[in-house]
Amino acid sequence: MALYKNANYLQTSTDAAFDAIHNPGASTPYSGIYRCEGCGHEIASNANNPLPPQNHHQHSTGHGAIRWRLIVYAQTSK
Repeated sequence: MALYKNANYLQTSTDAAFDAIHNPGASTPYSGIYRCEGCGHEIASNANNPLPPQNHHQHSTGHGAIRWRLIVYAQTSK
């Protein structure tokens, strides 16, 4: 689970970007922290870089396929 010290730096959002599930190796749509839906492993990835591939980390078959979900969006200036 992602941790933080100061809640003043985070804001709750209902944006649909947090609902999308991404496959291993897919292009990262937004910079931020992504969580594997199966095992809970977290990674940081920058926009337009590929998400970690299937062999980046392994978990038991009981966790299902590796699937990435955005959990913390790194808002950048526009």
